[in-house]
Amino acid sequence: MNSELKEISPTQKELHIQVDPAVLKEAYGKVSKRYVDRANVPGFRKGFAPLDVVRLRFKEEIKNEVLQLVLPDQVTAAIREHDLHPLTEPQLHVENVENVKVSGSEPIKLHVHVEVMPEIPTPKYDGIEVTRRVKPVEDGEVEDLIANRLNQEAALIPVEDRASEIGDTVIADLEGVFDDDPNGEPIRADDLEVVLGDEVIEKAFTENLVGVNVDDEKAFTVSYPDDFSATQLAGKTLHYKAKIKSVGKSEVPELNDEWAQSLDEGYDSLADLRKKLRTDLESYANSDADARVRNNAIAKMIEENAFEVPNALIENQARNLLNNFARDLQQRGVDLNNVESNFIEMAYHQMRTQAERDVRGAMLLDKIAEAEKVSVSQEEIDEEVGKLAEYYRSTPEEVLESLAKQGGTATIENNLKTRKSIEALIAKAKVTDGPWVDDSLGDVASGSEVEVKTEEKPKKAAKQKALKAKPDEPKETKKKTAKSKSAE
Repeated sequence: MNSELKEISPTQKELHIQVDPAVLKEAYGKVSKRYVDRANVPGFRKGFAPLDVVRLRFKEEIKNEVLQLVLPDQVTAAIREHDLHPLTEPQLHVENVENVKVSGSEPIKLHVHVEVMPEIPTPKYDGIEVTRRVKPVEDGEVEDLIANRLNQEAALIPVEDRASEIGDTVIADLEGVFDDDPNGEPIRADDLEVVLGDEVIEKAFTENLVGVNVDDEKAFTVSYPDDFSATQLAGKTLHYKAKIKSVGKSEVPELNDEWAQSLDEGYDSLADLRKKLRTDLESYANSDADARVRNNAIAKMIEENAFEVPNALIENQARNLLNNFARDLQQRGVDLNNVESNFIEMAYHQMRTQAERDVRGAMLLDKIAEAEKVSVSQEEIDEEVGKLAEYYRSTPEEVLESLAKQGGTATIENNLKTRKSIEALIAKAKVTDGPWVDDSLGDVASGSEVEVKTEEKPKKAAKQKALKAKPDEPKETKKKTAKSKSAE
C-alpha cells in the first residue's frame, strides 16, 4: 500500500491511497472460493461450478465483497501510518469505481476525507481586560419582594352572604369539551382557583363566573383566538361545565413588625426584614457581577484566539442545543408537529452559531487547563457528589448509582476541571470596577448544575393553559390558582 497525506485545512485531511494488486488478488481468491462453495449455478452441483463461471455470474457481488474486505483495512493502516485521529467516520471515495478491477491485475486508487482536531497553540489569556459592574439595589426591589411575600401569606376568606364579584377567588371543578371533537378526551381541572378580573386570566372565565354562588353549576362556551398562546386551543371552541365549590376573598396580612416576626425566619422587625432582604439582593448582585466577568473574559479569550473548529463537534453541540430547545417548547405546550420548517431552520442556524462558540471556548479552556496543570482530585469529586445529593435530597450512594448509568463521574470531573480553568483565566485577567451598565448579557455557563425537565402531553398542556390570557406575566399566589395551575 502506498499512501499520501494532503492537508485541506487544519481540521480536514485527505489521504490518497493506492492498494497493491497482490492484496487485491489474495482477497479476490478468497471471496471467489466462498462463492464457489455456496453458490447455486444451474447445471452444476452446489460447490462444483467452475471458478470462471462463478466469477462471471456473480461479478458485481464478488467485486463488492472484495472492496468491503480490503478497503477498511487499507484505510485504517493509512490512518495509523500518518498518525491521524478521526473525529467521525472517514469518508471514502474509490476513483472510477464503476470500472475498477478487483482481480489484482491493477491497483485501486482511492482518497479518504478525515476530520481531525486542529493543533491549538496555547491561547493568549494573560492580562485580558474586563470590567466588573455591580447592579445597584433599588428600594423598590426590596418592597416588591415584601409585597410578593405578603401575597403568598394571604388567606382566602369564604364569602357566604353574596354572589361572586370582581376580585373574588372562585374555586371550581372544571371540564371542557372541544366543539370539533365532542367525543375526545376532555380537559379537566379539579379545585381550580380563578381570580376574577385578574389580567392573566382569560376574560371569558371572569365574565361567566361573576355572580355565582357555592354549589352552582355553570355551563359556558369559550372561543379562543387563532393566536392564543396554547397552540392546542388556538382557534378552538370549548364547551365548559364548572361546579362551584367555594367563593372567597383574599385578605393580605397587615404590613408591620408582628407580621415580619410571624414569618418565623428570624426577623426581629419589619426594618430587620428589609435590611436582610437588601443584603440578599446585594449578595446576588455581586454574584451576578462575577458571572458577567467570567462570561466577558471567556468571550474576549475566544475573540483573541482564532482557529478552525471541527464541523463534527459544532454539529453535535448544535443538535444538543436544538434538542433542549425542542423539549422546552414541548413543556410550554407547543406541538412540534405544527412548527413551521423555516422556523426550525432559523433556530438551527442560531444554534450553530452558539455551538461554535461553545466548542471553541471549551477547547481553549482545555488548553488553559493544560498550561496551568489543572487537576481534579477524588476528594473534590466526592464533595461535588455530596452537593448534588443535598440538592436532590438524596444520598451520595444514590447519586453515584445514577451517575454510573450515565458513564460515571466523568461529567463531574470535567465540570470541575472547566471551573478551575475559568478561575485560572480570571486570576490572570485585568479586572477593573466600573459603573453599572445593563448590557443584557445572556446566561453564563459555569459550574456543574443539573437541569431536569419532563415532557407534557398535548391535551394536558392545553388544560393547563386554558385559562391563561398572558402566560408570560408571573403572579405568585399562596394557593393553586387558575394561573399557577396552568403553569404547573
